[in-house]
Amino acid sequence: MAALAQPAGAVGDDFIYRIVKDDTLIELAQRYTDAAGNWGRLQSLNAIGDPTRLPIGLELRIPFSMIPVLPAQATVSHVAGQAALDGGRRLAVGDAVSEGDTVTTGPDGYATLVLSDGSTLTVPASSSMRLDRLRVFKGAGLTDTIFTMREGSLESSVAPGNTGVGRFEIRTPVSITGVRGTRLRVHAQAQGSQSEVLEGAARLATGGGQTAGLRPGQGAAVDAGGRMLGVRPLLPAPELGAMARGGEGWVLSFPPVPGAAAYLVRVASDAAGTRPHSSRRFTTPDITFSAPGAGTYHVLVRAIDADGVMGRDAGLAFEGHALLKSGDGSPVSTGYGGQVRLAEY
Repeated sequence: MAALAQPAGAVGDDFIYRIVKDDTLIELAQRYTDAAGNWGRLQSLNAIGDPTRLPIGLELRIPFSMIPVLPAQATVSHVAGQAALDGGRRLAVGDAVSEGDTVTTGPDGYATLVLSDGSTLTVPASSSMRLDRLRVFKGAGLTDTIFTMREGSLESSVAPGNTGVGRFEIRTPVSITGVRGTRLRVHAQAQGSQSEVLEGAARLATGGGQTAGLRPGQGAAVDAGGRMLGVRPLLPAPELGAMARGGEGWVLSFPPVPGAAAYLVRVASDAAGTRPHSSRRFTTPDITFSAPGAGTYHVLVRAIDADGVMGRDAGLAFEGHALLKSGDGSPVSTGYGGQVRLAEY
């Protein structure tokens, strides 16, 4: 698997490939530029003395201008609440999203997209994301993608099959976060932006000209003027205890996370949180939440520091609405398109 992970993302206008044993410039030129004869240009651009003896681990730069690409599409895998394409057509599961499209979610809206390499992009509530570039490398099938966050958040799991990434950039008005195969979250608002790396690595560049590398478990905030507010460890996941039924949902209290200014509480259909249904912020570690229907759901809780950088998630499974069932086990209909609930959980 190590050899498959050598595509290592982008730096500026260059794709980065990390050399492994038995690599040759001729083979790499054919694979990525579709022309074996480009090996000489790669040798010159990378100041390689002997093209027959490539140093293992060398980060070979290949200009994106040399790499042929093909158009690609993303597919909608999850929608909840109000989510639209280009501010108009309502999104539905199975819809194709293309380069140049904008996905917008309302205050109660969520959408998840899947790219050709299996990467997932979750767009939470009150967000707007434009797909500025959505392509794949012709020879290697790696994604070449650039997204712009106008507001809100984007949570991504990039190249989950460990195939590496061609280019994956998330841009906000004050920052650019470039991914090297990772689980990444980026948020944008009038006060600035935040980037959080859960797995893998990323490179952060600000509008003020600062750069920083983000390792697993690190995050950074950028203010509205493009000034980086410092790389810091992500806050740990809250230590969740037992939850109890209360009111029209569930209630849960847990020990405060040191350094937390607030907590984000999200309800999703899956433990990874890629199919969200709701989210709320709380200023204290005393939270409430509920399910949108019957069945098993997951509550995900993360701490947020004073600069808006979000920490790791803690999660618990819980049961949704209890329904009145007939003798054969099927839910009893209300006659108005709904189902008869026994209680609000």
